[in-house]
Amino acid sequence: MLQAKNISKSFPGVKALQNVNFTFYAGKVNAILGENGAGKSTLLKVLTGVYQDYEGDILLDGEKVTFESVKAAQLAGVGIIHQELNLIPSLSIAENIFLGNELRNAFGVLDDAAMETRSKELLDQVNLKVSPKTRVENLKVGEQQLVEIAKALLIETHVLLMDEPTSALTDKEIDRLHEIIARLKAEGKAIVYISHKMDELFRIADTYTVLRDGQTVGAGEMSETTEANLISMMVGREVQIPPKAMAKTSEEVALKIQNLNLPHPTLKTRNLLTDVSLELRKGEILGIFGLMGAGRTELLESIFGLNNGKVQGQLTVNGSPVKINSPKEAKSLGIAFLTEDRKSEGLVLGMDLSANIGLTTLLSGSLLNAKKEAEKAKTYIEELRIKTPSECQLAVNLSGGNQQKVVLAKWLDTLPEVLMLDEPTRGIDINAKSEIYDLINKLAESGKSILLVSSEIPEILALSDRVLVMAEGKITAEFKAGEVNEEMLLKKAI
Repeated sequence: MLQAKNISKSFPGVKALQNVNFTFYAGKVNAILGENGAGKSTLLKVLTGVYQDYEGDILLDGEKVTFESVKAAQLAGVGIIHQELNLIPSLSIAENIFLGNELRNAFGVLDDAAMETRSKELLDQVNLKVSPKTRVENLKVGEQQLVEIAKALLIETHVLLMDEPTSALTDKEIDRLHEIIARLKAEGKAIVYISHKMDELFRIADTYTVLRDGQTVGAGEMSETTEANLISMMVGREVQIPPKAMAKTSEEVALKIQNLNLPHPTLKTRNLLTDVSLELRKGEILGIFGLMGAGRTELLESIFGLNNGKVQGQLTVNGSPVKINSPKEAKSLGIAFLTEDRKSEGLVLGMDLSANIGLTTLLSGSLLNAKKEAEKAKTYIEELRIKTPSECQLAVNLSGGNQQKVVLAKWLDTLPEVLMLDEPTRGIDINAKSEIYDLINKLAESGKSILLVSSEIPEILALSDRVLVMAEGKITAEFKAGEVNEEMLLKKAI
């Protein structure tokens, strides 16, 4: 149904795609694999009219096509769900779903009732139980991802491209999405699917194409390959991340929380956090696992002063009771917070790497030293292996994994003693994960205390010295490294 012949695309100083070839088939899930920076997202943007200045040919149903816009691609039956959410926060769910495809009545006036009714049907398909009138800014990242999927289902597509659609979804939501994909396959649609979750790809994908450094390095049937073979093609070497076998033991407490409570913003009888208590020790990686809605992000936000005036409970940093009223105060106490949404909360996408990395250490009223900022950025680019032509590259032009490394560099520049990481490898390939895991372990070995929130059980098991499990705003279990498995974590999370 969809073919590419010798597709090449360049940015200033970067050859993102070089003579890429592939064939995607109707009624099949066609997987695209590759490291961050391999060119996957760029390829999808070429295929959907985001980029028009490329070399090579695209064939749809055997006919050569050129899309001058995303709208033109949609009209031809090619839709996309982007890795980075493309929603307008201040608009409602229904307004986002119908943006550019609004329904009007006989008098030419927007038919809000009809759009809300249709939006409700689409939300039911993705099992998101919220009103279509809800503003997108009031949704969590995972819920916004479901809105993106609902938005794509509105348009009658023949080819649906999905870029990391499950990166922020719970297992239940992923199962629901896979049911939708099975239905689309049965209708003869071609699904192009990007994911770093190998178990997911082997569950739903029929064919694969592997990219490395902007080039096609392999393709075939999923049933005829192995995970080790795919990873080897992606990175050019074997990558293994085994679970941590033994916990570190330290008695010195860096951060202590006692009976933390956070009321629900609208439901007076419910709490988002209820009597949460924990101790984070010096040099320890404390993992926090739970399903979406368990309260993990709310816990980190509360520690960081983002819920000032709403939180009840006691915080102690290095043995001293503290009251954190703002992120600025948290930073002054040596606490850093890498948020789960790098696009809207972690970066200023229109600024370059040097400026982004220097944001956390700017002093009010001081003069900027561009040369010093650039040298500092070069150091982090080398240490974190950020793939970029220079520190002058705009953050928006980096791959998701390299953007995440820039956010990490920004916080490391504050020299934190406590580093809180919320889904630090969301949307990041296996090789970049391995590099970030090494970095997290080195930070802990140097005495930093790490509070790690992750939805990925292998990640929790690979990094954590101890694991706390959360469900419905409460801590339901505690385990040491080497004494816990996937089944035990899921049981307590449910």
